[in-house]
Amino acid sequence: MGQTYDVIIIGAGAAGLMCAIEAGKRGKSVALLDHAQSVGEKIRISGGGRCNFTNIHAAPDRYISQNPHFCKSALSRYTPADFMALLSRHGVTWHEKTLGQLFCDGRSQAVIDVLLAECADAGVTIHLETTVDAVMAQGTGFAVTTSRGVLTSAALVIATGGPSIPKMGATGFAYDLARQFGLNVIETRAGLVPLTFTDDMLALTKELSGVAIDPSVVSVTSKSFREALLFTHRGLSGPSILQISSYWQPGEDVTINLCPDLNVLNWLKDKRQSASKKMLHTVLADILPERLAQKIAARSGHDEAMGNLSDDKLRDVATAINGWVVKPNGTEGYRTAEVTLGGVDTNALSSKTMEVKTVPGLYFIGEAVDVTGWLGGYNFQWAWASGFVAGQAV
Repeated sequence: MGQTYDVIIIGAGAAGLMCAIEAGKRGKSVALLDHAQSVGEKIRISGGGRCNFTNIHAAPDRYISQNPHFCKSALSRYTPADFMALLSRHGVTWHEKTLGQLFCDGRSQAVIDVLLAECADAGVTIHLETTVDAVMAQGTGFAVTTSRGVLTSAALVIATGGPSIPKMGATGFAYDLARQFGLNVIETRAGLVPLTFTDDMLALTKELSGVAIDPSVVSVTSKSFREALLFTHRGLSGPSILQISSYWQPGEDVTINLCPDLNVLNWLKDKRQSASKKMLHTVLADILPERLAQKIAARSGHDEAMGNLSDDKLRDVATAINGWVVKPNGTEGYRTAEVTLGGVDTNALSSKTMEVKTVPGLYFIGEAVDVTGWLGGYNFQWAWASGFVAGQAV
């Protein structure tokens, strides 16, 4: 093919599409490359197919990075309201679910269609099913060897994300390229991912698979989240667990409050008076799913008539509900992780443009960078914002 462009963008996900649109609108000739058969696969599967495309509470303190200040510039220059306005111009409607999460009223394909329409209007050339074999600095630009031939450009943007959900073709390409150009990569690991267990705890979660608690409060030393929890045949999942997984460190305990709005000890003491003949598991079923109530009662060793239970026994049961401490043995890993923690060191990049400080014309955006948002649309907002600022600069 051997064509020359002003900008080559590798990765046609959320960040790459946004960057291509903005660069094209500025009159740049843009080639957007991806090895997949279609663009925006993570957009398509997001939110159960309705795309949780942003969060109205997107702010720097909802992002994890070695440099917590790095994301401030991009997030301030392209806000959730900006993306909502883009969707509105194309007639896409949405609704807020919980905690500021915005979802399409229809299918997530509507968001992809908007981005593709914007790319078409901006004159972006999209090459799908195109593999990248090599990238080299060449003069004042770059040469990208692909399955379609060698493409050259003055600016090169890497928007290939991280290795989360490898069945979608996710790889560590961005990190390999960053190292090729002498950049540091912050150690990566799976984020927003279910926690796994062994032995007795795993046996419990298997027996309770499918049981949900909403709300729960799940905590580690540095953070806590109040959202739903789900027992699975591998361990624990649900929004609260996915959120805490990004802060949890191997070997660390996790504390779970199954009834965060109730002082269970005081409630049990009251029940001892008002329901003295009822069995413990029957009483607990008033505040917990029946299967879970039965397990907690049995595991406490105190499943007997309420009137027979001492304060110490009630305290044991209350602690198992209001302060249940578990120790995960790990996570389900990249296979089910929604995002990748870590990535290209932000110290190597300009926070205003996403350009590599030591390699003019080279940019890293989106999930490839060491900026990871909470669950609930935050990572899409980072993709839109980082793609926007890079698109304004290339």
